[in-house]
Amino acid sequence: MSTDRIPVMIPWLGEEEAEAASDAVLSGWVAQGPRVAAFERAFAERVGAEHAVAVSSCTTALHLSLVALGIGPGDEVVVPSLSFIATANAVRYVGAEPVFADVDPVTGNLTPATVEQVRTARTEAVLAVHQGGVPADVHALRAACADWDLPLVEDAACAIGSTVGGKPVGHGALLAAWSFHPRKLVTTGEGGMVTTDDAEWATRLRRLREHGMNASAAERHASNKPVLESYLEVGFNYRMTDVQAAIGLVQLGKLDAMIARRRELAARYDELLSDLPGLTPVRDPAHGQSNFQSYWVLLAEDFPVGRDDLLAALADAGVSARRGIMAAHLEPAYADHPSVPLPVTERISRDSLILPLFHTMTEAQQDRVVAALREQARG
Repeated sequence: MSTDRIPVMIPWLGEEEAEAASDAVLSGWVAQGPRVAAFERAFAERVGAEHAVAVSSCTTALHLSLVALGIGPGDEVVVPSLSFIATANAVRYVGAEPVFADVDPVTGNLTPATVEQVRTARTEAVLAVHQGGVPADVHALRAACADWDLPLVEDAACAIGSTVGGKPVGHGALLAAWSFHPRKLVTTGEGGMVTTDDAEWATRLRRLREHGMNASAAERHASNKPVLESYLEVGFNYRMTDVQAAIGLVQLGKLDAMIARRRELAARYDELLSDLPGLTPVRDPAHGQSNFQSYWVLLAEDFPVGRDDLLAALADAGVSARRGIMAAHLEPAYADHPSVPLPVTERISRDSLILPLFHTMTEAQQDRVVAALREQARG
């Protein structure tokens, strides 16, 4: 067993991020403040949105998006089961019911056809995911949702820098939620963002993230007169700190280089795995390009070893791979939750795995990953 373990992911962090965080600390303003506002402006410009609202995580971004839409008890929201469990949980946070839809077998994303299969008279929204950075066909989904008179929320947790029709994921979105977890390309440790083109929603989202207060701490600090704030509705403590935002601004400046490197590595994986039977790698869809936040492969049903045994064998070879995307409807938290049959979801979740991919990955490390896969493919 190799002692030089290849991790599945390493955030691309360095001295510049450390200096930015230090500057924020030394400024005396470490809570939500001017750096958060600057990060919001930069992020909105990057994804082509009018407004960005920084929050504490993508999960809280999803929660606030559903609150802004007025989703509540008695409502249904169509979601993919093939997603991190936070997607479905956010629906439950507002008292509504997630309705699991199947996904496209190539992209792992919702389509108008899979949504239509589970849409009912109680459906009040659709929550689509750009899974693993692979962009969903939001043009088709937006058109379908317009016909159904339903809002479309985009879970873009993994998709910063991915594109649809040549435009950034998030461009034109009603509401999109983003993650800055360390597994994502742009990280602030923890953190999230909501983007929208609606100014009134943005104002309310900023209020909701700060206990429903009508004047932020930054606004009160900037005023030369006492500001007696009011609490206009029940809100939450979902704020981002200036320390996080300082790191995020540096990370955002490195995004183009991150995407170029990840796409280069993904293309090399494609080449190295092209003659290996029984593996189907993730690809760019016809409607867009992925940032390759994850590089996953789907095993043929007759692959010599099962997915879990393959993960164990890779681990023994010093390669830290991960199981593919989870299926929320199969988790204990949703054991009693009804759902239609989801054969594509279950197949992808059961037979896929995520291979190591990170900015500083070397060709030698990639060669080791592929060699370990080839060893198992021989049976």
